[in-house]
Amino acid sequence: MPLRVLLADDQALLRATFRMLIDSCDDMEVVGEAADGGQAVELTRALRPDLVVMDIRMPGTDGLEATTVICGDPELSATRILILTTFETDEYVARALRAGASGFLGKDVSADALLEGIRTVVSGEALLSPAATRLLVTRFVATPEPENSGVLPARLAALTPREREVTALAANGRSNAEIADSLFLSPLTVRTHIQRAMNKLDARDRAQLVVIAYRSGLVRPDPPSAG
Repeated sequence: MPLRVLLADDQALLRATFRMLIDSCDDMEVVGEAADGGQAVELTRALRPDLVVMDIRMPGTDGLEATTVICGDPELSATRILILTTFETDEYVARALRAGASGFLGKDVSADALLEGIRTVVSGEALLSPAATRLLVTRFVATPEPENSGVLPARLAALTPREREVTALAANGRSNAEIADSLFLSPLTVRTHIQRAMNKLDARDRAQLVVIAYRSGLVRPDPPSAG
């Protein structure tokens, strides 16, 4: 069955362009379009898409608020959110990831990168490229929020030493294959450890697992380079 995609963007031309691109693929289809966050929430509840391609800046209910509502609804737990943004809105992207979004792409994304991004987010295998993961998390997600201080570290106690090790490597942007090579494990075993860690930490997907790893202090961001 094709991946079912909902487009949420206030620019009709951009939605039309994305629709043509996505519908040209045999393995995915656009099932609906929303011009603002409120419509995105309504259509997600009505259509239950596999993924919402969500713009951040929209009139009325913006993409951040819509992401928070969708990701906070247990009945919509199967729906993933892929944020579209520009470099100047990275701080909003970080807030969306905290709310449960699964990844992000720039609006200047190539056609191939958009399609691959959709497939990647729906699969739950990766948040971003390793470099982009480190950049985003280091700049905006790593600082623990005051209300969560002391909570997430306690939750990490539920992980086995190996699960913590694998989670830390994933948070550093390593792929499953790279983690497997580093720890002399099979990729399937790595995937199993990550899935168990996600289950224990109530992470929707790998994206949230990475965020939890940084915000809990399991992984520390690299210090800024001199100069």
